[in-house]
Amino acid sequence: MRLIASAVLLALGVRLVRSRHRRALHPAGRSFTGELEVWGLSPGTGSALLDRPGRRAVTVRISKGAGTRRDRPDVLGLAIRADGTDLLLSTAGTGRLTRHFPMPRRAFGTHYGTITSYRTGDGRKIYLSAGPDRDAAPLGRTLDSVAAAASTGRAGLLLYAGPREFGRVRFGAALSPAADAALAFDPVRNRGADLYPIGVIQGVRAVAYRLSRQWRGA
Repeated sequence: MRLIASAVLLALGVRLVRSRHRRALHPAGRSFTGELEVWGLSPGTGSALLDRPGRRAVTVRISKGAGTRRDRPDVLGLAIRADGTDLLLSTAGTGRLTRHFPMPRRAFGTHYGTITSYRTGDGRKIYLSAGPDRDAAPLGRTLDSVAAAASTGRAGLLLYAGPREFGRVRFGAALSPAADAALAFDPVRNRGADLYPIGVIQGVRAVAYRLSRQWRGA
């Protein structure tokens, strides 16, 4: 894991040098208003955000990690800001080991994972993920197709804590390009008291997100 963290840090350093005044991480994306619908879990996870049934207004961003053009494969990203907590997921494997590694994908209606685990209020360690919602509009293969699906009011993804489905996120109105550029998601800085990321790689992410904000003046 330390070797992976070192490799990630090196890659981020190269990316930062090449990305003055723009995001070093997931530069191409679309942001939306949204709604998080949680139906809760029994037994609970120890996190109010995941366990407490209800609907919350959220901000959602869908993105491409390397910023490849149109429908070319990329590590796709899903960011959700709910109650001051930032949850960042990216396309990853689904196995016990492969869930730790980002995986390039073409279509946005696919599996996303948090890569690293989260600690909840009762000390439990869980992985969060998202996947296709059969009742939602297809997200397609491009950022424009995601925006088109969101405009129908039916775009969204199902959310999971470990293997258990706990809710869904719906995409609302698209934010302006200026509002998207001003957003600065950070799962280390913007974390909940009973839901926060853990692991060696979190130190790397904290440095990377701070440098990215400073480098682009966010």
